[in-house]
Amino acid sequence: MENMEDGNKRKHVTGHLLFCVFTAVIGSLQFGYNTGVINAPYEQIQAFFRHAYLERYGKPMDDTTVTNLWSFAVAIFSAGGMISALSVGILVNKFGRRNCMLLSNILALIGGALMGLSKISRSYEMVILGRLVIGIFCGLYTGLTPMYVGELSPTALRGAFGTLHQLGIVIGILIAQILGLDSLLATQKLWPLLLGLTVLPAVLQSIMLPFCSESPRYLLINLQQEDKARKVLVRLRGNADVEDDVREMKEEANKLATENKVSIPELFSNPIYRQPIIIAIVMNLSQQFSGINAVFYYSTEIFKKAGFSKPVYPTIGTGIINTIFTVVSLFLVERAGRRTLQMIGLGGMAVFALIITISLQLLVDPCGQQAKNLTGSLVLNDCNRTMEATAVESKIPVVSYVAIVAVLGFVATFEIGPGPIPWFIATELFAQGARPAAVAVGGGSNWTANFLVGLCFPLLLSVCGPYVFIIFFILLVFFFLFTYFWVPETKGRTFEDIASGFARKAASGPTQSSRTEGMAGMSVSSPTEKVAMVEFSEHKDSKTGANP
Repeated sequence: MENMEDGNKRKHVTGHLLFCVFTAVIGSLQFGYNTGVINAPYEQIQAFFRHAYLERYGKPMDDTTVTNLWSFAVAIFSAGGMISALSVGILVNKFGRRNCMLLSNILALIGGALMGLSKISRSYEMVILGRLVIGIFCGLYTGLTPMYVGELSPTALRGAFGTLHQLGIVIGILIAQILGLDSLLATQKLWPLLLGLTVLPAVLQSIMLPFCSESPRYLLINLQQEDKARKVLVRLRGNADVEDDVREMKEEANKLATENKVSIPELFSNPIYRQPIIIAIVMNLSQQFSGINAVFYYSTEIFKKAGFSKPVYPTIGTGIINTIFTVVSLFLVERAGRRTLQMIGLGGMAVFALIITISLQLLVDPCGQQAKNLTGSLVLNDCNRTMEATAVESKIPVVSYVAIVAVLGFVATFEIGPGPIPWFIATELFAQGARPAAVAVGGGSNWTANFLVGLCFPLLLSVCGPYVFIIFFILLVFFFLFTYFWVPETKGRTFEDIASGFARKAASGPTQSSRTEGMAGMSVSSPTEKVAMVEFSEHKDSKTGANP
């Protein structure tokens, strides 16, 4: 009965906790919005590039320059994210989690103003610079939100609250897709407003953040302000009995006091941190190299290829599916566990990647040629036009529906695991001292992979055609096997318990370490394996309610 009461107490959600988490997730929404907003008005923005250049220099801008400038404006967003993601660890230790979020909003205001005022200023350079600044802002928040939310959340709800970061991202993407309709803001006059709207959530969040609590872990462990940490915990938990939380943080602080400050190089050189940082990196790579950005960035073209005359609506449908299954993951992550959902998502995506490949390949005309290219133009040949039209009418609807279902299934399974889990996994695998550096490395690897996918996918597409998703299929199989053999389950375990598990594995040597990692979350049969599994998963504090 005591354990049940303790578990219910730890799962109690207060209004202040929800307020703090919601405020932080506004930054996640910003990331999603700025990821998706640039795609819809690309024709209007390119026309602006041409007009501004003609007005300034008195001669037209050639097509190659327009294409290069546009590609640069898109890619520089990820470049900004790569730069700032690696600096999260330094900033949060200096300014704190909450204050760092507040200061970061200055970048959102600057970036939004640059893009929103670019047309009035007749400067296409302001669009590019604005994308860079807003990319730097988003790179910071991909580390700040998961870290802040993870350190505020009760252990029993840490995974569910961690999923809210991804939920904010997909809601932001969906908002961008809706506002980016031709009938709304994706017009020649209103596209600057569409890009500049990012200042509104920045203003809202800046107003709300002063009413949010600082991370109690930061207050106690970094600033040694135990009284303030206790007051924050009481307010967050809605209960004066916060001794379990304080004791856990004190144990972590005592351990941290005997160690040197953990830097990024030490994450790779120290055996205690090397294994979890590799897991954090590969998990983040699995999110980007899964092929999801290929679907997000080029979903309009995929739907055109599938035979839809107005693909913007299926694209919005994808955004809705995206949001729905992120909510599903939110409710499942504390029941099924991180590792299980990650494998379900990766396995499902691999299956749907094959279906997408086959569907796109089957979209051919009666003479064996592709019926659509990526711009949606019909490929005609010397065959009889009447026969061709009849065949396409009878053939394309069936295959196109299969392609759409495959795309939606791909997105749905992505949001089950590979979408939300990599964002917060680094916050769970490391104790307080190493967490900022680990979050920086995880976020940096995520943004770098994002940049590479956006840069290389068009080239791969031109070389491989519909078979490009076979590359993603191979990567998905690799990530599935990696998760199966190397990723431990962190559901219900304290930060210190998880970090201690990796320390025990590092001390046991590489052979034993690889065996126990491979058994993490798996069934074991031999007595030796059972002993190793118990050693890896043993939890010292039975009152926490954690179930390794």
